[in-house]
Amino acid sequence: MKSLNLYLSCLVLLFVLLLAGCQVEPQPIAYGEVNCAHCQMTVSDNRYGAEMINDKGKPFYFDSAECLALYLDQNPDQAEKAAYVLVTDFTKPGELMDARSASFIQSKELPSPMGMYLTAVADEATATRMQQEVGGRLLNWEQAMTSVKSNEKPE
Repeated sequence: MKSLNLYLSCLVLLFVLLLAGCQVEPQPIAYGEVNCAHCQMTVSDNRYGAEMINDKGKPFYFDSAECLALYLDQNPDQAEKAAYVLVTDFTKPGELMDARSASFIQSKELPSPMGMYLTAVADEATATRMQQEVGGRLLNWEQAMTSVKSNEKPE
């Protein structure tokens, strides 16, 4: 009887561990160690990194919101199935947030890794304050994607 209880306990533990290993969650970006899934450049600036987690939990890393936007535009099936679409909050280096709720500033005073001058912040108030300091224009995620797709740069 003891061996049956031990066996069942081990089986339950194994099941719990398997479920925990299958969770779809954002992964920390290993800056300086991973390459961008779009342009293959090393992801090195922790103020601009981005990430997409597919529906199976596989992370795709990007050196900027621009590369993430282009990748999603060129891979619409991935965009539809993405569990997470994340960008880094410029004011909190290394901290990822949902791209769809982020605010973006496009300003020549904030050069991003791919030269589109696109910088993400967590909220519109912060974006407005930064825009007043550095100029440029404010965008939401859809506008940022359109800007990147059409290769619009600030004047």
